[in-house]
Amino acid sequence: MAENQVVSAFPMPPMQYVNNYTDENIKRGKAPVPPPAIQDNYSMFGAHFSVDDQIVLPLEASGWRRLYPLNYDHKRELKKLNHSILVNFLDLLDVLIRAPESPKRGEKLDDINLLFINMHHLVNEFRPHQARETLRVMLEIQRKERGQVSQKFQEHFNKVMDLIQTALTNIPDNVSLDSKVCAESDILSYMAENKNETSDMDVCDSLDKMMCKIVDDMT
Repeated sequence: MAENQVVSAFPMPPMQYVNNYTDENIKRGKAPVPPPAIQDNYSMFGAHFSVDDQIVLPLEASGWRRLYPLNYDHKRELKKLNHSILVNFLDLLDVLIRAPESPKRGEKLDDINLLFINMHHLVNEFRPHQARETLRVMLEIQRKERGQVSQKFQEHFNKVMDLIQTALTNIPDNVSLDSKVCAESDILSYMAENKNETSDMDVCDSLDKMMCKIVDDMT
């Protein structure tokens, strides 16, 4: 059941499944839907696991003998294991030189194998910490990149504002001329709108007087 669940979660080979997650497919919405989360048991590399299992199982769960205490310092124990591996390797070389057919050769190989398994287990216990640290570094890099983008945007914004301010200060001050031109245009617009609507000569005469006065004032 567990194996069937894993197979049904990936309807295509894993690498082909991953290769479909391109930027173009994601933009177009053609990327395949992620497989559903496994709820109970699953099989990986021929071994069966449960979702409730610890991230790193103890050595005893795999049937191996622990060579370090339950409460320990990772750094110190790794150094001790590394030193023990070097000593046992030198002992193995001595056995191979003096008595290659001695049963001690097999014993030394078993000891070195057990030492490497214990060291590998200690290294695996650092995986959750490594994952958290990797995520922290990725978030820190993203924060710096966004800060740089924000700073560049602010610099461009300040440049644009300076250009606009410079353009505004270079505009000539023609307020008095503009007011006369605006007044003249308003009167001409009024005359054009009322030209066909009234035939009152008094109104035309008054408008003519206003136009003449405006022209006299401008000259």
